[in-house]
Amino acid sequence: MPSFMEIHIELQQIVYMASELATDIIVIVEEVKFYLHKFPLLSRSARLQKLASTIDQDNSEVHIPDIPGGPAAFEICAKFCYGMTVTLNAYNVIEARCAAEYLEMHENIEKGNLIYKIDVFLSSSIFRSWKDSIIVLQTSKSLLPLSEDLKVICYCVDAIATKACIDLSKVDWSYTYNRKKLPEENGDDSNLDGVRTRLVPKDWWVEDLCELEIKLFKRVITNIKSKATLSNEVIGEALKAYAYRRLPGFSKGMIQCRDMLKHCSTVEAIVGLLPAEKGSVSCSFLLKLLKAAIFVGSGDMTKGELVRRIGQQMEGASVNDLLIRAPEGESMMYDVSIVQKMVEEFLTQGQNSEIESLEDSKLQDIRRPGILSDASKLMVAKLVDGYLAEIAKDPNLPLLKFVDLAELVSGIPRPAHDGVYRAIDMYLKEHPGISKSDRKRICKLMDCKKLSVDACMHAVQNERLPLRVVVQVLYFEQVRVAASSGTSTPDLPKGFKDLKSGSHGSSRSATTNTEDDWDAVASAEELKAVKKELASLRLSNGVGGSERDADTKNSIDKAAMSKMKGLLKTKKMFAKLWSSKGAQGENSGSDSSESLGSANPEEAKSTPCRNRRHSVS
Repeated sequence: MPSFMEIHIELQQIVYMASELATDIIVIVEEVKFYLHKFPLLSRSARLQKLASTIDQDNSEVHIPDIPGGPAAFEICAKFCYGMTVTLNAYNVIEARCAAEYLEMHENIEKGNLIYKIDVFLSSSIFRSWKDSIIVLQTSKSLLPLSEDLKVICYCVDAIATKACIDLSKVDWSYTYNRKKLPEENGDDSNLDGVRTRLVPKDWWVEDLCELEIKLFKRVITNIKSKATLSNEVIGEALKAYAYRRLPGFSKGMIQCRDMLKHCSTVEAIVGLLPAEKGSVSCSFLLKLLKAAIFVGSGDMTKGELVRRIGQQMEGASVNDLLIRAPEGESMMYDVSIVQKMVEEFLTQGQNSEIESLEDSKLQDIRRPGILSDASKLMVAKLVDGYLAEIAKDPNLPLLKFVDLAELVSGIPRPAHDGVYRAIDMYLKEHPGISKSDRKRICKLMDCKKLSVDACMHAVQNERLPLRVVVQVLYFEQVRVAASSGTSTPDLPKGFKDLKSGSHGSSRSATTNTEDDWDAVASAEELKAVKKELASLRLSNGVGGSERDADTKNSIDKAAMSKMKGLLKTKKMFAKLWSSKGAQGENSGSDSSESLGSANPEEAKSTPCRNRRHSVS
């Protein structure tokens, strides 16, 4: 073989070999011409042998426009044919391997040919390196489908997944980890000998994999999951990190408009990779995924799967998480129907688990993971109360939407109904024109016995409530005062039971005006008078006690209802509504035109009261 010295490049269009012999073949790759010699090339490339046999003496040009990797990859192969040292690395090895395959540089042509050399390099170096494997996987995308046919992608994926699943004590290579400070980075980690050791976090590999495009990322995560050595929480952390990295605006609950099709495939792939186990990712993350899926136009299957998963762990959501914009074309601000499906899924989860528990007699006394705890139910009930208070601000929210959602959690016992009251009051404030029947219907969602002192103080001065509700609140407040003072708590008079049920029974007036008056909105002066009259009722130790006989109880019932009817008969006297509320502060301890602030700090945080100008005392 002649002694060849170097390759010259002129104007990046002509490449020729300087040697003692004149070149006898021109290989044209795209727009670059390589002036080379037949002998070294044909001795190691079966394809060039075939191409060279088709040229004549007058034309020594060979065209190979479709070689993988283009001129750069062909140059590596040409150098190898000339016996020159070839520098391979993670950035060019796949191009060289695909080009060598294209040129058919196999062992049957010559022992120790380029394909063999590259395969050895891949297995002994590239696949043993964490970051090199990721780089090779990234560069392989532009060389599809040949890189896939050569199993290079498959080998890379398996090498990466294997390293991600390795025991933490064996991780001794560099990796990217910027999401949070490690203890030793804060100077807090040291052992007894004073030698600082690096603690490898369980999710050390997550950030590096975020560099992969979604199809390759999906293949790696699927491979990792198949090995079943990493916890679902770690896999969930990888999916979360990828979403934040690859979906612009995801952290703010929205996606910036760019390549919507690409973002849609990313969201759907992440949803498909979610571990089946509950709690592997947070409910807040699932809700962000749902908002992203809606925004990018994902299919119903993807959105339905997210709704199902959110419902399974809805106790971990917040009110802001649930504020999902309604689809375009709808008059409402928020998509209440999708939240209702989440709540239904949450409640169905408990029902199904109870059925399973009953079918298996051995597990009847054991709390299964799917059975809802009382704490979870209470958290979701409070969550829905807060959500209702927020959506009630929408003037286009139909009453039926509000009531249907509220009734889903009405069976969940709560120690206080302040959240329900606040939601009702907000709806009445934003929808002043609703009918008496609708006002009565929405107020039935609230249990007046479970209002806190602050809520009662607000309710008895609330001009948006029907008189029926105000009377109930006042009476139960009197009962509470009696109980706290050590006196016996009286039974609920029959007349007030009738108020709650919506009928007056035998004491109901023959005219319909009385019923309308009970359901009408109470004026400010009526509220003041009712409060004064009920306060005058003596709730002594004998009331409700064991010594009280039936006649005494009946006489008190009649006395209470007689006073209330008397108030209603004098209703004409209150024709002039409280026109100067601001000047009559003595009539009200708080401005009843404002909504009640939550007595619960946690509720107040999730559902702030708007324009609160007073303190309830």
